[in-house]
Amino acid sequence: MFDINYIELFKNLRPEIAVMLIAFIPVAELRVSIPIALGVYKMSAPAAIFWSALADIIISAIIIYSLNPIYKKLTGRLGIIDRFFIWLFGRTRKRFSRKYEIWGNIALVLFVAVPLPVTGAWTGSLASWLFGIPKGRALFYISLGVIISAVIVTLISLGIFSVF
Repeated sequence: MFDINYIELFKNLRPEIAVMLIAFIPVAELRVSIPIALGVYKMSAPAAIFWSALADIIISAIIIYSLNPIYKKLTGRLGIIDRFFIWLFGRTRKRFSRKYEIWGNIALVLFVAVPLPVTGAWTGSLASWLFGIPKGRALFYISLGVIISAVIVTLISLGIFSVF
């Protein structure tokens, strides 16, 4: 993704650490770490799922538990940027809150579980904060979505399931 040679970047690290670091990267996440774990590092499917999902769950917890304090610290100090984010967050809440009300927590699980760009643990964590989902509940449902996504990506990577 984005012409980054992940293998070269992490070549001097243990495979488990390299896979976790790749899974920490936004957009790449486990969509990239699992195929690399299976193809380059020759990990077993359960190991690839474990290390990639663990990293995604850890980054979700970090985002979920640190985003609000960071936002509160920055609010009121950024002038026009502040107003932009207040407008953007208000607009986003207004546009998507009805969908969340209808689908509930399953929407968060499905949003994270679908292994496409702009979905995943990072975006799911941001969405959970934006919609005010309680932290523990958000982490549970995001973790469930991460595990489902990891299984889907693994099945696709192994050729067991085909997208086309």
